[in-house]
Amino acid sequence: MSTDLSQTRLVYIAPRVGIGGVGDFAEAFVDAVRSHFADVVEYRHGGPGDDSVSDLRRHSAAIRKLVADAPGGRVLVHAELSGGAVVPFWATAKLPEHVPVTATIHDPPHPIWWPARTRFMAQHWLVNHAVHFPFRRVSYAVQRKWLRATTLFVLTESGATSIRPAYPHARVVRVPHQVADRPDIRPPEQRPLAIGLFGLVYRGKGFEQIGALRQLLPPEIAIRVAGRGTEDLPRIEGIDIVGGIEGDAEDAFFESVRAIVMPYGKRSPYGMGYPSSAVMAHAVAYGTPVICTDHGALGDLGEDEGVVVLRGLSHSPEEVAAAFADAVTALVNDDAKLATLGDEVLVQRKARSAVEIAKAYTTVWSELLESSR
Repeated sequence: MSTDLSQTRLVYIAPRVGIGGVGDFAEAFVDAVRSHFADVVEYRHGGPGDDSVSDLRRHSAAIRKLVADAPGGRVLVHAELSGGAVVPFWATAKLPEHVPVTATIHDPPHPIWWPARTRFMAQHWLVNHAVHFPFRRVSYAVQRKWLRATTLFVLTESGATSIRPAYPHARVVRVPHQVADRPDIRPPEQRPLAIGLFGLVYRGKGFEQIGALRQLLPPEIAIRVAGRGTEDLPRIEGIDIVGGIEGDAEDAFFESVRAIVMPYGKRSPYGMGYPSSAVMAHAVAYGTPVICTDHGALGDLGEDEGVVVLRGLSHSPEEVAAAFADAVTALVNDDAKLATLGDEVLVQRKARSAVEIAKAYTTVWSELLESSR
């Protein structure tokens, strides 16, 4: 038996749109689940390091009031938790025990990694790491103690596997990363002879490989680069740097490449994380095959999902660039394989649609509310 959510208020705590990939994820996600609830109250916050201790107290009080004001006391709280997201973590920590709280964990195996990353810490880089890095076990113990959510949604298989032993008292539910609704474009084998790198620029995403790839790839294979921050990358002859894109420009970018390349590597000294990839989700939305490393949760994937995974590469930039150049050259010139991978991606697109993801979450939420009655 499950409980009808149509009489329940959802208090949804998430970053504002544009605050990293999680902010963008949140916008699509809340739209997908909104119609299932009596009302949805969104509590949006800034990025990691934006808030002081007094700000956190204010957020906590505001969220407690939203919960207390729920009509008939019927309420569910759901938060988006990712590295450094102290607002949803601490603002829900002292909610009453009878209030059901769930969360999507974006950077497993830990909810936020830096539970003390206030504005002061963010402004003092060395202090932040001096507190969090040598005392990682203390940090993880703090997260286990104060994590209020009892049901944790995780977007990757390896992420779910990693978080279960760390948080044994929580219910861990594996759900796919939602794919946005995007227009149908030409199949990959009918697109120009080009590859793309896409997404927000930060360490570990492989944007430093574009120069080496350009040298190793045949000149007839174009390289296009798009996403927030790419406009600041060094200009290299033979590489088209587009910058941040959305709407029609995003549609046009994906229709101009046969595959997306993700030469991801080590990102943090704190240890391996297993997040889902927003870049991968964009590629799926546009029916575009991907070539990637097996770093983190990318290793969960394979050609059954339309993904060519280059496994077992070292951290040598030269080895990574050479392996990607070989894989790119082989794939973009093979129309039959591109068509097959493109078909597999379209299967994933349907399975990860807003309707299917909403169904997965609301089923669990209904069961949770029924069990808490």
